[in-house]
Amino acid sequence: MIADHAAPVVSVLRQQAIALFREGVAASDPERAVTAALAGRLDAIAAARRVILIAFGKAACLMTRAALPFVRDKLHCAHAVTNQENLEDIEGVHVIAGGHPLPNEGSIAGAYAIERAARAAEPGDLLLVLVSGGGSALICAPAPGLSLADKIALNDALIRCGAEINEINAVRRQFSRLKGGRLAQLATGARILSLILSDVPGDDAATIASGPTAKPSATATEMLAILDRYGLRDSLPTTILSQVDHLVGDEAKEFDHVENVIIGSNGISLQRVVKSARASYPIVVKAGDWLSGDVSEVAETMHRRAIDASNQRGGPIAIVAGGEPTVRVTGTGIGGRNQELVLRFALRNEQTAIKRPWVFLSGGTDGRDGPTDAAGGLVDPNSTSRMRNVGCNPGALLENNDSYRALDSSGDLLITGATGTNVADLQILLMR
Repeated sequence: MIADHAAPVVSVLRQQAIALFREGVAASDPERAVTAALAGRLDAIAAARRVILIAFGKAACLMTRAALPFVRDKLHCAHAVTNQENLEDIEGVHVIAGGHPLPNEGSIAGAYAIERAARAAEPGDLLLVLVSGGGSALICAPAPGLSLADKIALNDALIRCGAEINEINAVRRQFSRLKGGRLAQLATGARILSLILSDVPGDDAATIASGPTAKPSATATEMLAILDRYGLRDSLPTTILSQVDHLVGDEAKEFDHVENVIIGSNGISLQRVVKSARASYPIVVKAGDWLSGDVSEVAETMHRRAIDASNQRGGPIAIVAGGEPTVRVTGTGIGGRNQELVLRFALRNEQTAIKRPWVFLSGGTDGRDGPTDAAGGLVDPNSTSRMRNVGCNPGALLENNDSYRALDSSGDLLITGATGTNVADLQILLMR
């Protein structure tokens, strides 16, 4: 525990960490990114006979608003599917609220509208596709023979088993009429321009929103290996399992008519955080290009980095990272990967204390961590003491995957509201 006289320093660190997080979110502003991309493609828009606009993901409305001034004169139809928190009315656009992190009836309706619009594309048309994180759940087009309940069960099993996002989406796309490049196959007569806001490692267009306009980067055979790796076969509906054998070899083919463009990413946001942190922190350490793996191991790694850095001579230190740790859900509590990460970090610090005032923040750039209203959390040396002082047992709550309750009790939830973007998570550790 840090002495009471350090409390004002910790308060400043908390404010600085939140400010840096907000700067990182702003760096991947969807409207600015779409505007820049389309400003460089005016000739392609002018050459199009008609423009069909479809958008899906947590940034769908903001991306659509930015695109409309470029295409309105040639617009044939426009559909946008987003989550309830980011829903807004847009004149001339059919806007639908889907479900996230699990699909719902709105996700079915949104997928149907997008599928119908893509099928309507004709030679000479431009199909403008605006993709952002969350799209896998927000548009749900079950393969023939499957139901919404089947897709919900599949998504829930994938989310809870601790699989990485690229593994989750490799499985999701095999049971969809739109994912895995199948949306692109519906409009082979038209040109497709897909502007993508990335929330995955390596900015792989085939993984973001399960790659509806990209050639699949994983085969059905590799998908089977993922199911076996996490022992999922026994927990999936029989309707899903009955289709597995028929999926092998069923890969999308033609993509010469598609241009996939990454316009925003976690890396861009992380660069902004690093640049801004340098104004106040002479030592800024970037902890790799993508933080991944089990959340317990990530917490251990981040804490070890903090201990090593704090033992060095010098002034203030910032350690920053981006990515998405994974959580294996075994309890009945509520929380998310960011909340669990900071809680584990705080508990680890009770065993080996960082000998400087510090704050550790981890948050989802979309403003939502798991099925909660928090973007994540931020903890300091006295967080676990505050929890215990109000009667909470942080270790027991962690065992039950109840990080939200623990952080709520100590005033350590990071609440931002929906941000309108989604480029995965940011981690910010500040030390004085």
